[in-house]
Amino acid sequence: MKVAEAVGRALYAAGVGQVFGVVGSGNFHLTNAMVAAGSRFVAARHEGGAATMADAYARISGTVAALSVHQGPGLTNAMTGIAEAAKSRTPLLVLAAEVTEPRSNFYVDQEALARSVGAVTARVTSAEDAVAQATDAVRRAVCERRTVLLNLPLGVQALDVPEVPDVSDASDVLAGESTLAVVPPERAPVEPEFAEVEALARVLEESRKPVFVAGRGARSPGARDALAALAERHGALLATSAVARGLFHGDPWSLDVSGGFASPLAAELIQEADLIVGWGCALNMWTMRHGRLIGPDTTVVQVDDDASALGAHREVHLGVTGDVELTARRTLETDDPNGQAQQGEQAKQGQQVQQGQQSQRGQLARQGFRTADIGASIAARVRWRDVPYEDTSTRERIDPRTLSIALDDILPAERVIGVDSGNFMGYPSMYLSVPDENGLCFTQAFQSIGLGLATAIGAALARPDRLPVAALGDGGAMMGAAELDTVRRLGLPMVVVVYNDDAYGAEVHHFGPDGHPLETVEFPPTDIAAVARGYGFEAVTVHTRADLKAVEDWLGGPRSAPLLIDAKVVADRGAWWLEEAFRGH
Repeated sequence: MKVAEAVGRALYAAGVGQVFGVVGSGNFHLTNAMVAAGSRFVAARHEGGAATMADAYARISGTVAALSVHQGPGLTNAMTGIAEAAKSRTPLLVLAAEVTEPRSNFYVDQEALARSVGAVTARVTSAEDAVAQATDAVRRAVCERRTVLLNLPLGVQALDVPEVPDVSDASDVLAGESTLAVVPPERAPVEPEFAEVEALARVLEESRKPVFVAGRGARSPGARDALAALAERHGALLATSAVARGLFHGDPWSLDVSGGFASPLAAELIQEADLIVGWGCALNMWTMRHGRLIGPDTTVVQVDDDASALGAHREVHLGVTGDVELTARRTLETDDPNGQAQQGEQAKQGQQVQQGQQSQRGQLARQGFRTADIGASIAARVRWRDVPYEDTSTRERIDPRTLSIALDDILPAERVIGVDSGNFMGYPSMYLSVPDENGLCFTQAFQSIGLGLATAIGAALARPDRLPVAALGDGGAMMGAAELDTVRRLGLPMVVVVYNDDAYGAEVHHFGPDGHPLETVEFPPTDIAAVARGYGFEAVTVHTRADLKAVEDWLGGPRSAPLLIDAKVVADRGAWWLEEAFRGH
């Protein structure tokens, strides 16, 4: 058995069940070996699309995914998607064939290339160690929560793997015909120190207006339930970063998203907080509007299972290193008047606790921010669709707010949305509701235009039970148009919404008011609906609200082909969040 086949089998045995990529000569045998072993392979039309599909799949499924690419240009084509995944700490395995001869036209320093965007690297160096090195790369992706480039030199791939003994009776290994693959362990949740939990409990007890902001590290049902219980105990309001949107869907005390996307009411209430706790959330310039959502006397706490993340973006008064769910539950236990859980944690720290000395904090839930007036305001005004606006629609172009509200009413509630970057992006991100934390896949850490369609494809494959929706600007739609073929080929019943203003709207609205020439960022009208029909889509051009009747008809039909909506949106104003975004440049 050749190394390429042995590694392919081992990767599947180690838990890599989904692979995306573009196959060339260098990754042909490896990819086919993974498929033969049981992995599902999805062929993209461009490596950049494949990388983002894999990223989105891993985020929504909660499992490690793989990207398979050819040496040299296959990897360079994928680098934007890899950079996004690396910046987002997505557990992703990049399998790249590699040439080692500098005179080869395919040669680039692949290791340095990956490190430059924040990925970590590994290499298969021998036939004897190939399987162990491959499975260790999976372990790093899962346990370290990293994007890992595994370089596979062509010469090594072609070597014969030595025979190994059959150890199929062991519980922690999977043995193949000539390979031995050790199944990597799950990432272990980080237990917080009791002293830090006690400090957090004291800060919560002293607070009268607390706000919890949950981020990527809180995206699980267990973390959601623990945070909701702790928030109820202390009268806290709940918010999320954009990547965790939907986590508190349906909770009457949810403010939806904090930061540039926040509604006026949400921003006002967060600014009034005397305590902000970031749970698995970076509290960066986007989530805190460059710090303007933090009052001058507000106490800031950050909880993260990575100690290096604490205070990385802003000064915090208290940092707690620990898993979000565990930390929230330990804090609840510390408040327990029976004191049993507290005694157990103190015993772990070697402390002796006398019976009856436990704190009586939290026996009754405190009102905090949870007053009748605030509850009524949240119910009436926290959603962007409930904020009054002047509809600027014309006979030829529809206001993006009007479009988004109408789509929110028309599309099924069980949906998974992938959003591209651009001036338009706040409208689908905030006006289209999502059922939970797996309803919005937000690949925006690198702020690259052109990732939205591939994002929606990866998310759709991870959640086949939901209607996939891709929300794109016209610039991103044209950049990623090749993957319309992938949507059709896979038979995905996707709705692609293009907010078409015939321009790179962010630049138009940023530079236009100062009188700069805009010819470089404006384009002649494009019939994107016709482009989609060429790929086998059904398509509709929307100028007014009435044109959306075709969307209702598609939803009521067999959905045998995907649908693209070429929405001609008004272009006379920038999105509300745009000014916030450009402050970060």
